[in-house]
Amino acid sequence: MLRVLVPSDGSANSLYAIRYVIDEFKKRQDLEIHLLNVQPLFSKLITDYIDKSDRMDFHQEQADAALLTTRQMLDAAGIPYSVHAELGNKVDCIVDAARRLQCDSIIMSTARKSSLIRLVENSVTNQVLERTSVPVEVIAGQAASRFERIGIPAGVGAGAGIVALWMASS
Repeated sequence: MLRVLVPSDGSANSLYAIRYVIDEFKKRQDLEIHLLNVQPLFSKLITDYIDKSDRMDFHQEQADAALLTTRQMLDAAGIPYSVHAELGNKVDCIVDAARRLQCDSIIMSTARKSSLIRLVENSVTNQVLERTSVPVEVIAGQAASRFERIGIPAGVGAGAGIVALWMASS
């Protein structure tokens, strides 16, 4: 059995990884699929005033909602899977779950972004790639928005130009 961890936040991009897993399962049915949803912890300001059981119920509802479409897709394909919901930092939880579950790989999807954006952004995907010893398959999701393709590089370029002018004048 090949154990795969599939982190999912319920976004349209995360469904690309599920479609990929479904296709892979059709080719080889020895996949043991572990879905993972990570919910962020509440700040101390909230935890001081809301009962722990209410917070846990909320987190579980959010995880269930985030995994609903993913689970429906796997159920419709007749593919067995396990569900894991955790609280904390997404990267820490993904890396720890892969280790704890003894997964052979992590399959995750990410939005298509330019190299420049990937360079300046500290995405969950980049951090998982850096921190895990488990092989990671990254499935390309939706194309980046027009702002991400044009606006961010233009802003970074303008910022670099300003820094260069400031350095030259100093």
